[in-house]
Amino acid sequence: MSTSRQRRAPRQAEAERNDRVLLEAAREVLASDGAHATVAAIAARARVGIGSLYRRYPTKEQLFQQLSVLAVEQWAEALDRGLAHDDPWAGLAEFVSACVEFGQGSLGPIAGTIEITERMRAISRKADQSLDALVARAHESGALRPEVTAVDLTLLVEQLGRSPLIDQLRRQGRDDLLPAATDARKRIIAIALNGLRADHAEPLPGKPPAKELLSERWTHADTPKRSNELR
Repeated sequence: MSTSRQRRAPRQAEAERNDRVLLEAAREVLASDGAHATVAAIAARARVGIGSLYRRYPTKEQLFQQLSVLAVEQWAEALDRGLAHDDPWAGLAEFVSACVEFGQGSLGPIAGTIEITERMRAISRKADQSLDALVARAHESGALRPEVTAVDLTLLVEQLGRSPLIDQLRRQGRDDLLPAATDARKRIIAIALNGLRADHAEPLPGKPPAKELLSERWTHADTPKRSNELR
């Protein structure tokens, strides 16, 4: 390995670690501030200097584009683990639990405020295919109630990923109560997963939601309407 490559590797690893810290900080700030979240607030939460952050990402849009990529990559990794599980139901349950716990869907407030890049679109499309496969496998095993769709699961993850109690305790600095609140959310996840099982005979209300319900919100206000397959 050349000296220049040896120097570049640690810098790249450090940049990736910083990005993961920024993603976690962005999720927390967006949970409390919504679309009004500022780069300064995210940098402060991540304990990253605003100057160094702007050197890496000159604009707020570029930062949010990168964080969106990382979020979908986490989603895809959870899908891969779910699909690798021998038990289709256990794989699906593990996927849902993991995504709820790391806050998948928490970047929703920035939907429609940034332009979707080709990279974002490509990895999201691939993740959607994996999710369809995970759901199909659970259906074929007879474990997942037949009317539940991939979009239902995505919406469920997004809704459960937002915990007003945990967000409030973080704002209050009540670290002593966070473990109990996290355990309480795990119980809610288990209750929700139990409702997805096929042995529940009561039908779900309404029609299955269309994929456009998720994708259209990512249509940027300044661009022509097109397919935006990103959650």
